[in-house]
Amino acid sequence: MADVLRVAYSQRMGAQGEVVLRPLLSLSLTLDGIAIEATGLLDTGADINVLPYRAGLALGADWKKQPLLATLSGNLAQYEARGVLLSGIIGTFEAVSLVFAWTRAEQVPLILGQVNLFQEFDICFFRAEGVFEVRPKRSHL
Repeated sequence: MADVLRVAYSQRMGAQGEVVLRPLLSLSLTLDGIAIEATGLLDTGADINVLPYRAGLALGADWKKQPLLATLSGNLAQYEARGVLLSGIIGTFEAVSLVFAWTRAEQVPLILGQVNLFQEFDICFFRAEGVFEVRPKRSHL
């Protein structure tokens, strides 16, 4: 098992038709034996991981059975959010528990933020090179 996953930034079209690079990370998410493949935006400014409504439904989550969270901020502040605990696998790394704010917003991407992706993995951005690296957190001795 490699201890570092090196990933190229993904090219996307910007609002003005320009090419922009985004740090998108592929991962597998699982809830109660149901798994989906997903791509999340690494967002160092996001306080919490955000799960789009359609992704939660694809995992078989029941909106009414998830605990209500305090409201999200920014452009998601108008939407109710529920907490959901998923298992996540990135590359060949071991599965980790990932906490998400599951939102009813339809147009939000899957966002990977401080709580708790950045608590489980060290991520180094090399934007000038167009790559980022992901490594599992190291155990504290």
